[in-house]
Amino acid sequence: MSSRGEPSPVRSGLRRLRAVLATAVAVACIAVPANAAGGQRGSAKKPCSPRQFYVSPSGSDHANGSKKHPWRTVEHARDHISAKGLNSAGKMKCDIDVNLRAGDYEVDDTITFGDKDSGANGHQVVYRSYDGPGKARFLGAKPVTGWTKYKDHIYKAPVDKNSPFFTLFEDGKRATTARYPNRGSDDTWAPYLTSALTQEDKMDVHNWLWSKPGDWDPSWDMSQASAVIWSGGSWSWFTDTVPILDVNFPKNQLTLKYWTRYAMVNSDGGSRYFLQNSLDFLDQPGEYYLDSKAGELYYWPRGGSVDDTSVLRPTVKTVFSFAGSSATSRVHDVTLDGLSTEYTDFVDWYRNGWISAGDSGEVHKYPEYERQIEMPRNRFGAVLMTNTRGITLSRMHIANTGFTGVYMLFANDHDTVRDSLLENIGADGIKVEGGFPGEGDVAHDNLFTDNYIDHFGELVPGDASGVELMDTGGNEVSHSYISHSARYGISLESRPEVLNADTYSTGNTFKYLNIQQAGLDSGDMGAFYAYGVSNQEPHPVNNHVSQMVVGDVIPDDSMPDSGTRGVHMDSGGCGFDFRNVEVGRTTDQSYQSYQCNTTENDNWMDGFDASKMQYDKIGVKAAFPYRKPPQTVSPTAPSAK
Repeated sequence: MSSRGEPSPVRSGLRRLRAVLATAVAVACIAVPANAAGGQRGSAKKPCSPRQFYVSPSGSDHANGSKKHPWRTVEHARDHISAKGLNSAGKMKCDIDVNLRAGDYEVDDTITFGDKDSGANGHQVVYRSYDGPGKARFLGAKPVTGWTKYKDHIYKAPVDKNSPFFTLFEDGKRATTARYPNRGSDDTWAPYLTSALTQEDKMDVHNWLWSKPGDWDPSWDMSQASAVIWSGGSWSWFTDTVPILDVNFPKNQLTLKYWTRYAMVNSDGGSRYFLQNSLDFLDQPGEYYLDSKAGELYYWPRGGSVDDTSVLRPTVKTVFSFAGSSATSRVHDVTLDGLSTEYTDFVDWYRNGWISAGDSGEVHKYPEYERQIEMPRNRFGAVLMTNTRGITLSRMHIANTGFTGVYMLFANDHDTVRDSLLENIGADGIKVEGGFPGEGDVAHDNLFTDNYIDHFGELVPGDASGVELMDTGGNEVSHSYISHSARYGISLESRPEVLNADTYSTGNTFKYLNIQQAGLDSGDMGAFYAYGVSNQEPHPVNNHVSQMVVGDVIPDDSMPDSGTRGVHMDSGGCGFDFRNVEVGRTTDQSYQSYQCNTTENDNWMDGFDASKMQYDKIGVKAAFPYRKPPQTVSPTAPSAK
């Protein structure tokens, strides 16, 4: 059985040739600014001096944008550049630098870059943190004020009931939505309750959940509560966050407002779940309850008092958006360098994908792919990119997001995320979601290198990945340290039904990677994972993995699914070669694959030679601009135990 809940034959074949002629001219013009990657300013023909503008939190948009008289907002700088045509082909002779001075920039509305904000003639419009990486902070949140004592250690404050929010932060750390049972620690999702089966004919229900007698207190007010569920019973693959519509305490039954991905019971095994957002659950420091109907927030501060404590509520789901008007009219040649993007919102209910093929009502060659991609309501990230080319995110600090850190949706190619720290992310760290298979190769040739992605999937533990590539090829993921995930570290996915000629998930390179603490709360998975890639014979090798270390992959004791693996090639997952890969402890095999991949000097093989591992090059590079992860060592050597 596959980790998507469907058996599939093994298939693989040749990746189809890309139609790149239409984009070749634009791609050839891509330049990398010096502040992003040490490249040369200007074109290859001669150096040039970038035009300089300045922005400061203490500036004014009525100023002239000079160093002495900076503007106040990025939006004003963006609009000035395009209104004056400074980035037009006729005027742009070098890069344009928008220098953002240190300080906090509160974001009440998403900052969007469109076609007219692109660079020209191979030059970039660069928005950079002038005083050093992470110093210019873009905060998608605002302080909660007006606190009064409610009772004991709990305070309450008025909030706008017409603007609900679905995560909260205290002094730079995510608060926990008041839940039952209480979580074991800030780093875990467990413990859970387990759903029950009361009648055999209710095995396949997706919207009713029965508890075991005594699990619930009939005095609880769950009128604004929701459930977080590993739906599917023994399948621990996806988590759903669903509002509760009704509770029948005498029957130990609650009704959910929306269907979950899978049924509540599978093979007579119930689904793990917890309940959240009731004042009755608010019983420990760091928890909050939002009464959105009354417009009141209740919170128990970690330090015991709200005095000298900063409590922030999110204002936006996306801080920066790059949005070209179409796949043939993309925003391009823009760089964000050294910016800190912090605090974004989640949603009231979440499910990964549609339940069945064709549920969207759209017509596609492979409607099954609808089960893989996010539903339209969940297509967002702290940085959202769609219809882009040649966008660079360099030396970024992306933290405390409600959902995905960097979300590249559909048509995006030759983009870069490098030298960046992504931490405390609600869902995936970096997610590339290409177009539908067989409908055009619009997402390819992106670079993700020298990144530290730490603690992700905090609000969506099911299916979370540090880097998730969906129906996209020709990408490089390299020199990165990826740690603390309920599920994957890195994943590459398509669909088993897709013919090789219509599959775009090939030609990818994964190298110099360190994956630690994956599979902490799920099973039937691998820290490195592939699904439905190149399933048809003769399985040509077209994805490459080398110099990768996977630490221990050990799940929570409550996890009911089959075991954890270092590398798991699911429902095909063919056409890969693995060279110089070392896996630590797992609860199942280090490597699980159909006979359609090649391996060389991997530690699940006899004769593994550890001297061929380049530990000093695995993980982030020496010049990484933020706090560095632990040094890479052998996960199986005696000193590593």
